[in-house]
Amino acid sequence: MELYYEAIDTLKGMISRPSFSRDEAAVADYLQQTWQSAGHTVHRKGNNLWIVSPGFDLNKPTLLLNSHIDTVKPASGWTKDPFNPEESEDEKLYGLGSNDAGASVVSLYTAFTQLIGKEQAYNLIFLASCEEEVSGKNGLESALADLPPIAFAVVGEPTGMQPAVAEKGLMVLDCVSIGKAGHAARNEGINAISLAMKDIEWFHTYQFPEKSDFLGPVKMSVTIIHAGTQHNVVPDRCEFTVDIRTNEFYPNEKLFELIKEQVGCEVKARSFRLNSTRTALDHPFVKRAVMMGKEPFGSPTLSDQALMPFPSVKIGPGNSARSHAADEYIGLMEIREAIDTYVRLLDGLKL
Repeated sequence: MELYYEAIDTLKGMISRPSFSRDEAAVADYLQQTWQSAGHTVHRKGNNLWIVSPGFDLNKPTLLLNSHIDTVKPASGWTKDPFNPEESEDEKLYGLGSNDAGASVVSLYTAFTQLIGKEQAYNLIFLASCEEEVSGKNGLESALADLPPIAFAVVGEPTGMQPAVAEKGLMVLDCVSIGKAGHAARNEGINAISLAMKDIEWFHTYQFPEKSDFLGPVKMSVTIIHAGTQHNVVPDRCEFTVDIRTNEFYPNEKLFELIKEQVGCEVKARSFRLNSTRTALDHPFVKRAVMMGKEPFGSPTLSDQALMPFPSVKIGPGNSARSHAADEYIGLMEIREAIDTYVRLLDGLKL
């Protein structure tokens, strides 16, 4: 019980320190000091913090426990101070980042301290990373470069402690259709909007054949469009943006090549980094979760899982519907149950 109360106190300390993405230094300083005071050697790179289990053995596989310390900025509509941790009579703790993902940070840390108290068949690393909300390059990716090879990761995000074994990826395309300018009153020029409409219709209607049992089909949405300078000029350029949510059958670079073959516009991908992920149902962690009554599912929302080139499962306390919403909260019992569940899932696990 003492560890549980320490976890709540740490979470309150996190909430009271604004930690927007790329500006997490205050909360990183606080957590580093808190965990060092508890007797741990805390490694730091930028605003990423990690602790390695004692007696690290390169002959054992290494298991990573990861969640993030950054938050989005408060949404409009808060009726409470987002930076004042407030407990309600029905045992809810309100505050920005309480649900996404401060509760996961403190629950994973507490589980880590319990798991390293006995011999395990794996090494354990606890990593509290930054810049997750913006998929920043100084976050998880930067920290992984300094860590030993990882065999498997548990990613703390609000899933109601159900295991997300698959996660949609993201690729954003900037597209340009090129026409020829002319006067709108005469039959001249090539209208770039008309050219773009053909490709936009393709993005809107095309279905890639491989559908995922957990994630469904690849979803493509045209979300921004710009063209034209004035009413009487046939536009020679139409720019539009496509948001693509991928499944595990289509790595981003492969999908990009397939799309280029189908459309007439110029296509440029902003990044190929955020691929879809999938962990097999026969993985020992997933099998144990199912034995405990958990139900594997596919997550439509993006996390740092997308940057992990090794198997991972996203599981943590809270509800993703509360993330980024006004009056965000976490139930105190959710944290207590999360700590217990993490330990039961991982204690004695053989990878």
